[in-house]
Amino acid sequence: MTPAVLAAPEAVASDAAGVEIPTHWYNLLADLPFPIPPDLPPRERAGGGAAFRPQVPLELVRQSLSKQPLVVIPEPIRELYALWRPTPLRRAARLEAALGTPARIYYKYEGVNVSGSHKLNTAVAQAYYYQRAGVKRLTTGTGAGQWGTALAVACHLFGLECKVYMVGTSYRQKPYRKVAMQMFGAQVASSPSPQTQAGRELLARDPDGHGNLALAIAEALEEALSRDDTRFCIGSGEPYSILHQTVMGEEARQQLAALGEQPDVVLGSLGAGSNFGGIAFPFLRGNLAGESSVRCVSVEPAACPKLTRGVYAYDYTDSSGITPLEKMYTLGHSFAPTDIHAGGLRYHACSKLISALRHHDLIEAVAYQQTEVFRSGLLFGQTEGIVPAPESAHAVHGAVVEALRAKEEGTSPAILICLSGHGYFDMSAYEAFMDGRLKDVQVTDEEIARSLAELPVVDE
Repeated sequence: MTPAVLAAPEAVASDAAGVEIPTHWYNLLADLPFPIPPDLPPRERAGGGAAFRPQVPLELVRQSLSKQPLVVIPEPIRELYALWRPTPLRRAARLEAALGTPARIYYKYEGVNVSGSHKLNTAVAQAYYYQRAGVKRLTTGTGAGQWGTALAVACHLFGLECKVYMVGTSYRQKPYRKVAMQMFGAQVASSPSPQTQAGRELLARDPDGHGNLALAIAEALEEALSRDDTRFCIGSGEPYSILHQTVMGEEARQQLAALGEQPDVVLGSLGAGSNFGGIAFPFLRGNLAGESSVRCVSVEPAACPKLTRGVYAYDYTDSSGITPLEKMYTLGHSFAPTDIHAGGLRYHACSKLISALRHHDLIEAVAYQQTEVFRSGLLFGQTEGIVPAPESAHAVHGAVVEALRAKEEGTSPAILICLSGHGYFDMSAYEAFMDGRLKDVQVTDEEIARSLAELPVVDE
């Protein structure tokens, strides 16, 4: 097969005319028929250390508790959104032709901003609210660097200082992510880092430790707790960060409606949840109202399978053991995923909101190995002219699986995916795949059981 010479179908949909940047984010909490289990108070870390203090501005806390279905997007945020929104929605007609499928595949492309991913949607919003709360400096942890880059950009736009702890494996695999953050004034440290107690403890146990997102978050939180001028913020998982990402799904609804389409399946890759939730929640709204039956499918790596092999339990959101406990699907806060190239999906747990949806069977979850994901990512690049980030390639592969199933069954569903970012910082990963050096990762039941054994004991 040579995708470059394949003929595309005659009718190819592209960007819909007349689409406006949404004026509101959609709040799924307003429509849920069940409550989200409450957070539990933080526990002190066994080794002592700084006491936990609230990090999130009150307006973001209100957004996480609000039961209003629509939340106004402040005009300063919409003005900045206009730098790159609305983002394109296109039909992957050449990919369809390469697969020989009757399915119609659409993708919402979020890689058109300076950070290269969807993360800027909430980074801009959070920087706005933190600045209004009088905060001068933000710290965060980042996996593959998309969130760190987005926060660096947003902090620059609002005149805030920024410190990013980046998972060590990705720090070395993707050096230009560090450069991108530094271009916007951020300080960047490889995690585990000798700059924090949490980092020093891990380095003492394992000098060659490559780190994980839970540890990077713990280091950023530790620094925030040690300085009065600094607060910690997080790019995915919390209800407010997913709320901000619904700008993607709200735009997609407009764009598909203008094309006379309604998706049968919506797919997004799953790390902590902002990507999947942002594209899927506006379509789940119709499901909850009994007006539609859209399948919403999260796609996670088989090397970090929290929704498909984790447990629904209270756990810490980082590895420090001082954060409030959230009920979520988790592999255990001590779970250390192997060095897969989809660094943004290496988080040990999943948003409490998306976890509750999974627990109540309102969404589906699948997991795939990285070689098959990269195979689909490469095919997408060859056919559609955009190289997906490894994280985004999970959603692409999910669409490929759905499209091939439609071919086998003789159905013609409309499939929507969130292409959450480009992969032009990920050439080493694609090189490893093409050279045959990229290997699948088999996580054993014993590995998962060991980390789950360290879950905090909670009386519910």
